[in-house]
Amino acid sequence: MNKISFFKGKKVFITGHTGFKGTWLCHILLQAGAEITGYALVSPTTPSLFIQTRTAKEIDSITGDVRNRDALIKAVHDAKPDIIFHLAAQPIVRLSYREPTATYETNVIGTVNILEAIRLTEGVRSFVNVTTDKVYENKEWHWGYRENENLCGFDPYSNSKSCSELVTYGYRNSFFSDKDATVVSTARSGNVIGGGDYAVDRIIPDCIRAVSAGKQIVLRNPHSIRPYQHVLECLAGYLLLAERQYHDKALEGSYNFGPGDASCVTTGELAELFCSAWGSGTEWIVQGDQGPHEANFLKLDCSKSKVVLGWKPFWEIKTAVEKVVEFAKNDSDEDRTQCVERQIQEYFTGKNISEII
Repeated sequence: MNKISFFKGKKVFITGHTGFKGTWLCHILLQAGAEITGYALVSPTTPSLFIQTRTAKEIDSITGDVRNRDALIKAVHDAKPDIIFHLAAQPIVRLSYREPTATYETNVIGTVNILEAIRLTEGVRSFVNVTTDKVYENKEWHWGYRENENLCGFDPYSNSKSCSELVTYGYRNSFFSDKDATVVSTARSGNVIGGGDYAVDRIIPDCIRAVSAGKQIVLRNPHSIRPYQHVLECLAGYLLLAERQYHDKALEGSYNFGPGDASCVTTGELAELFCSAWGSGTEWIVQGDQGPHEANFLKLDCSKSKVVLGWKPFWEIKTAVEKVVEFAKNDSDEDRTQCVERQIQEYFTGKNISEII
């Protein structure tokens, strides 16, 4: 794991570590030899990848709400981290329509609180706020959005993440502008898939639940195009950004981490890839449910991340889906944990990995 050796011995603080993406990040950093403190609510899904992989036994895991300013500040102060990744969020679009206040409180005030914790704690060198590709004002363009495009998410989730970006920008300019201050950036990525995602209203988890129950896969909108990527792709980008800006404050800013054009596929095409990887006659059908607004097309331009950081995608969508199916077919927590560890090793020791991190 010499490709992520920078993090060996580093103190890393992660908000939202009990979630799907946070758990994968914990295991990458554990393999790298980092000292990890996590701060989050209890695992948001049942089952939970965090629980299945017994991650709490490997790190300092704190149960807490990012909306609790004092508790979060104390946790950061006690951990004295070198690097912070802010992943804690309410990430489900449909839930944001049902619970808009809680969504804004978590995604906006939570960002304010973690930045306050950094402002009041000495020694934090690198901070990465993880947002989403949905922060952009979506004009249904057939080309990718760049980091300097207008921020104006449509729904409460997306809009709250746009607000989180603006909060980060304001704090960076107001409190972290000195050359020796914490380096502050935001990372925007698209639709992420990977083993252990049990969230509702996400296409791959819905596919797994359907086939596991012996049912047909139901799609709401098979023609919507999304930039799908394996969870390790964007996490490699977050890690690379945290490392590079740790050494060079001039690199702070906003960065897109999305897949290549070949991995921007329709929901129907993604379902076909899943059915092919799963086998056993799986199939999908279309059944609209008159749900809330969904974008038809949204894509990121990742030129900045490629040129400035030297990052680029590694696993195309077919491989990403195969890795998800590989995980889903494990029957025990021990096997699932080994699968996570194996896929991390495969990814970070791949033949082109030197071009990623």
